[in-house]
Amino acid sequence: MRIIGHRGARGEAPENTLGGFRYLHNLGIRAVEFDVRQLKDDQLVVIHDDDFVRTAGRSQQVEKCNLLEAQQFDHRHQWQAWAFEEYTPSLPHVLECLTDFEHIEVEIKAVTDEAAAERLIIQLHKDLKGFEKTALITSFDIKILAALQQYQSHFKRGLLIEIPIGEYAIELAHQYNCCQIGWKDQLATDEIIKLTQQANLNISVWTVNEVERAKHLQQLGIQGLITDVPTNMLNNLSL
Repeated sequence: MRIIGHRGARGEAPENTLGGFRYLHNLGIRAVEFDVRQLKDDQLVVIHDDDFVRTAGRSQQVEKCNLLEAQQFDHRHQWQAWAFEEYTPSLPHVLECLTDFEHIEVEIKAVTDEAAAERLIIQLHKDLKGFEKTALITSFDIKILAALQQYQSHFKRGLLIEIPIGEYAIELAHQYNCCQIGWKDQLATDEIIKLTQQANLNISVWTVNEVERAKHLQQLGIQGLITDVPTNMLNNLSL
């Protein structure tokens, strides 16, 4: 089982920032999950929310910015003691920090329509060139998975599940040629994990911050444990 840093290491460093990814790297972890959105100039940035309020304290929609504008926002709003400025990173800048990583889960946030999905996927393939062996593209949004399928993407892909749809998730994963399901922790029952494994799909579970829960999931044989607190997991799990 891999320990996968959630948005870098969001319980220990500012989320989805270059500093956060370097922090994770310095821990010795080589697996990470982060979020991607597209700007109005087609460039891709790494940020979870659709605005900058929570992480940067600024009321501005992400999709209405160009890259130059987005890079003016410092994401230390909840990390006042963090020493270095952490401006919105572009996807290529993040990938420069991850060249020796073994596993990169690139979560694409929901888009408005099929045209937006296609536009994003085209740019994503440009940015991810050279990361075919380590990158896995994931999304909750079926429009993204459909666009990947239509584009005949050569990247591995995964379906993310946060609502209780049970075995239907397995059907959807197969429909869109996914190799993995990312289950929300509360939905990752022993039964659904067994059914997912029987369907020959890999499993990641998010977000797991309790050590005993992590140990149980490890015993069940999941592939990836997505956590906010990678240091705690490193110190308490036998890997």
